[in-house]
Formats: sequence, structure tokens, C-alpha cells
Amino acid sequence: MSTSILACALPLPTNYRPQDILSFHLRDTLAVSESVVANQLRKGIVWHRAPACLTIRFLPLAAEIELSIDHPPASLAVDAFSALATRMLGLNQPIDVFEESVGQHPELGALINKQSGLRVPVAPTAFEALSWAITGQQISVAAAISIRRKFIQLIGLQHSSGLYCYPEARQVAALSIVDLRQAGFSQSKAQTLSTVSRMVVSGELELNYAQKEPPIEHIRQQLMKIRGIGPWTVNYALLRGYGWLDGSLHGDAAVRRGLQVLLNPDEAMDENLTRQWLENFAPWRALVAAHLWELISNGG
Repeated sequence: MSTSILACALPLPTNYRPQDILSFHLRDTLAVSESVVANQLRKGIVWHRAPACLTIRFLPLAAEIELSIDHPPASLAVDAFSALATRMLGLNQPIDVFEESVGQHPELGALINKQSGLRVPVAPTAFEALSWAITGQQISVAAAISIRRKFIQLIGLQHSSGLYCYPEARQVAALSIVDLRQAGFSQSKAQTLSTVSRMVVSGELELNYAQKEPPIEHIRQQLMKIRGIGPWTVNYALLRGYGWLDGSLHGDAAVRRGLQVLLNPDEAMDENLTRQWLENFAPWRALVAAHLWELISNGG
């Protein structure tokens, strides 16, 4: 089998938190498509339509990244590979600016200072982030992980390392609603995922932008027009797909729980109260939500 390797090394800030990245990709303990061992992540992805295995090794103040590609394309796109790694590790997120702007906040400041350096892990593609957001709508994380695993195995695209690769839109578009239902999707989610995939394949929905700053507002408006996709799905997908840090995740139950712990208010923090509170932190609302997730996570 023909295989090619791309490799690069990226410097890390002194306050970088590798565990945030590793924990995010450790969601599925069966390690069907991602494997985390010690300070190393291996993840099956599709690279220019070829099965590939992405390996990230965290060292003190640096990350070594390698991409092993089966049946490699004619052009290996080294610059795109480096940009992918930078985005996935959150190294293009202006964390220092955020922490300086809210570090003295009377309610949030102490938490931000305690969790200094927190970055949001980003998926390799916006399609992966969007399909994961659709999968996770209104169900537990454990249930979503189980469906995601079956979905990846249903597609069956495997790298020579043995890891399954998260599919592209064109592979999902080829599935029927019945196929998606067998993976555990509800009828409505199967329909939404099928619609999104077909729109990406046809070019009606553009998710992959070469420019440094994707047109977030345009993408958001496109997604909001799709049946089965609401504000939470859009904002979560934009966060995980592009590292967009200003989506309001007031509809997220874990964000509301975190805010309840942080503020200890007399009344429960419902969606409206959470939305109003998060508005004070634009353009960092999604990053604040990530800190609230961390607050209620194990050891948070």
C-alpha cells in the first residue's frame, strides 16, 4: 500500500493545557476512531478523500504532529496540514486577550484565572463538528457517543492503522435514512443529517473555506434555514468547527449547571437568564461556556 507522511512541530504557550485536547478526543473509550495514550492522540480522518491517521504528541512547550496518508493524493498540501493542526489545538484562539479582558470580573474572574490557558478543541472539519452537534441534540453525551461510534463503523472507512476515519459528507449522503436509523439516529436527526450532507455535496452549503477567517455570519444564516437545526446546534457547530468563540450556548444544559454553581443564585438559571448573563461577555460567549463546562467536569 502506498503511504505518505506529513509532519510538523508547533510551539506551545507556557500555559497550554494538553489535557483539554486529549480529554475531548477520549470521549469514546472503545477507541474506534480516536485513541489517547499518555500524551498522544491518534485520530482517523479523511485527507483529500484518502484515509489518514493524525497523530499529535504533546511535549513540554511543543506538539509534534504527523499525518499518515493511505493512497496519498498527488498534492500533499503541507501548508493546509499545518493550518489544520493549529486550528485543532486552538493555537489561533486569542486566549490572552480574553483572559486580560475578563480576569478582573467580579463573578467570572477567579474562575478564568484558575483555568488560565483553557482553549476549545476544534474538530478537523466543520462537517464533523456539525454532524456531531446534530447527533448530540437533546440526548446524553453517552448516548451521542454510542450513536457516533455506530455511525462511523457504518461508513466503514478504515486507515491501515486500524482506526476508523470520520466520514466526509459525500459518504454520508450516499446512505439512506434507513441506514442512518440503524446507527441509532432518530427519524428527524437522520433526515437532518442526510439533508446537510447532500447540501454540502451539491455545493448548496459551503463549509470548507480556505481563507483565514470564514464568513461565520453567512454560514450561520445558511444553517438556521435547515429544518432540524436550531441556535444551539449552529453555535456549537461553529465553535467546534471553526473555533468561533462568540456563539451563545445558553441552550446548553451543562452551561446552565455551571452557571448555577458559579453564581449560586436564588432562582434556577433558565435559558433566558443564561442568555442575558452571557450577553455581557460578547465576543467571548462560547469561550465563557467552555469555562463553565470545565467548572462542572471531573475535578473542575
